[in-house]
Parts: sequence; structure tokens; C-alpha cells
Amino acid sequence: MTDTTKPDVRPANPRFSSGPCAKRPGWTPEALSDAAVGRSHRAKIGKSKLKAAIDNTREILGVPDDYRIGIVPASDTGAVEMALWSLLGARGVDMVAWESFGAGWVTDVVKQLKLEDARTIKAPYGQLPDLSSIDFDRDVVFTWNGTTSGVRVPNADFIPADREGLTICDATSAAFAQRLDFSKLDVVTFSWQKVLGGEGGHGVLILSPRAVERLESYTPAWPLPKIFRMTKGGKLIEGIFVGETINTPSMLCVEDYLDALNWAETVGGLDGLVARADANAQVIFDYCDANAWLANLAEKAETRSNTSVCLTIKDPAVTALEADAQAAFAKAIVSRLDKEGVALDIGAYRDAPAGLRIWCGATVETSDLKALMPWLGWAFEAEKAALSKAA
Repeated sequence: MTDTTKPDVRPANPRFSSGPCAKRPGWTPEALSDAAVGRSHRAKIGKSKLKAAIDNTREILGVPDDYRIGIVPASDTGAVEMALWSLLGARGVDMVAWESFGAGWVTDVVKQLKLEDARTIKAPYGQLPDLSSIDFDRDVVFTWNGTTSGVRVPNADFIPADREGLTICDATSAAFAQRLDFSKLDVVTFSWQKVLGGEGGHGVLILSPRAVERLESYTPAWPLPKIFRMTKGGKLIEGIFVGETINTPSMLCVEDYLDALNWAETVGGLDGLVARADANAQVIFDYCDANAWLANLAEKAETRSNTSVCLTIKDPAVTALEADAQAAFAKAIVSRLDKEGVALDIGAYRDAPAGLRIWCGATVETSDLKALMPWLGWAFEAEKAALSKAA
């Protein structure tokens, strides 16, 4: 007999979306009261806030002093596209993908930029590809943490220090929750709507000296839209990297990011943020270990994400179903939890295997994840009972 009694304790905050993610604990709109609204972003106050966002990012992430940091339009996607369109084509490129966003960068390079010397190194959801097969004499594009698969690279040991090509890393669901080895990375991108729970629409682009050298010495064969241009007359537009943005940013969003960065300092900076995400993810890992019906999509423990934790349903009665029915079962669990108001937006990404995706980044409270776990079991048992009845 299964137990479908509702748990007594509910998460105080049911927001477990993988982007935009939960706001930092205690956030209210009053946190934006000092925003430079109605002012030009090129006025002294606007530029000072943008520069503060860049400086605080550098301090918390430990970005080397000789790396440039710019705030760019269109979230992480905009930052990645700026890098791909501006830097690739000087030499061959290895495109490394193991989930949908990495696969999207492959599509852009192969079908839009139409680079002939582009190799694709892939792995299915739940796995990493053979990283030893990457040729670092070529440029390399990869995601640090697969947001839609929950699979991450465990470290940067696979990248040689004496590489000839550039490494372009989409780190949007890793930055501020996982340790990035900037000495091995030439381009790093992220959006502040992920681990720090900022508002959407803005990306961050970090360039190594090697990436800047490429920008200043190489001109792509294709035209670049104004919104992608980072050089003028063969020289880097330095203003982009001190707060003079390419287009008009939202000063409300900038203020929100500054608030999140300030909060990050109060929890111990990067060390504290990583520890919070690790503790959050461990709650789910422990639950999976104790409940055979649910499993981590990442097949190896060392590749499990501590932010976008992706889960699959392993109960034999469910795995015996056709793929569409398995997906419907997972969606029914998500819908049941949503209606109860205990977990919002935890469905697997549309291109990923059927299952759940629960955000465990630093702005989520561990107590909320602990409260959620019994609800997962309740929803599963309720849906399984309905499945048995229908049969």
C-alpha cells in the first residue's frame, strides 16, 4: 500500500526554476530603491554603477586583473554569440556538446557561420564526451555546466596550459557556484539571472589577453552587426569593459545585480556561494540514494551539477511505458506540485529526457529543498496510483 498523505511542511519559497532563478533570500523590491532610473547609463551615476558591477564581479569570481569584463545585451546567449561571431574562423574549431545549449552553439557555427573546419564532439544526455579527443591546437567551444542535462566538467585539467587555440566557455549555470579556472579559459560567458537570481536580459563576457589579441589581429570573413562589434580600427573598444555598454542596459537590472553581489559577499563570497550550492544539491543526491524511483541524469558522481540538478524516473512501472507516456507521467508530477504551490517550474527542459530539473544554486535555501523532498515522493506515489487505476 502506498502513502499518498500530503507532507506537513511546505517549502517557504517554492521557486526552483533554472532561470530566471530564485531571488536571494530576503529580497524585496525595496532593494532597487537606489537604482539610477530615469538617468542616462552614460551619465556619471550610470557608468559608476556599471563599473561597480564589473569590479565586484571580478572580486568575487577571482577574475585575473588582465582579463576584461563587459556587460553585454541578450543574456548569456548574446555573450556567447558575440564571442563566436567575433573570434571564430581564424583556425579550426572543436565544438563540444552534451546537451541542448551546447548543441545550439554547434548549429550556429556549422549552419550560420558555415565554418568548414568545425569538428563536433558529442555525448548523449547524462554523459560527458571524451574530453581527451579535443584538439587544443584548434579553438574549442564548450559549456562548463550543462544546464539542461545537469552534467558538468569536474575541473579544467583536460585543458592544456600551452594550448594554441582559444577556449570559449559558456559558464552561465556554473559562474558563482562552481570554481572556474580562468588560466585555462580565454572567453567566459554567463548571465546574472542564474546563480545570483538577477533579472534577465543582460550577459557578462570575460576575455583573456589571448582573446583580446585575437580580436585585434583577426577580422572575420563575415559582416558583424553593431551589437557584436568589440573593436574599432583594429583596437579593442576598451569602454565596453569599464561600463560603457554597447546598447542601453536596464539600470533596474544593474541595481538588482549589485544587490545580489553585495549579498554574495555577506555569505562568504565565492567560497560561501559554492558551499551553499553544494549543500543544496546534496539534499537531492541523498534523496535519490534513498529512493530508487528517482535518479540523477548525470551518470557519474564527479560530473553531477550542483545547480541545475536533472533527474529521471526509474520506477519499473514508469520505465515500461512508451516514451510519450513517460514524459506525460513526469509532467503530471510537475503539474501536481505546481498546483500545490510547493515547487514551481521544475519540469525537464523541453529537449531533454523526461524527468525533473530542480535548481540548487546559492539563492535557494537548503531548508526549502529538504521540505520539498517528501513532496516529490507524495506526487510520485499519487501519480503511480492513478497510473495503476487507469490500467
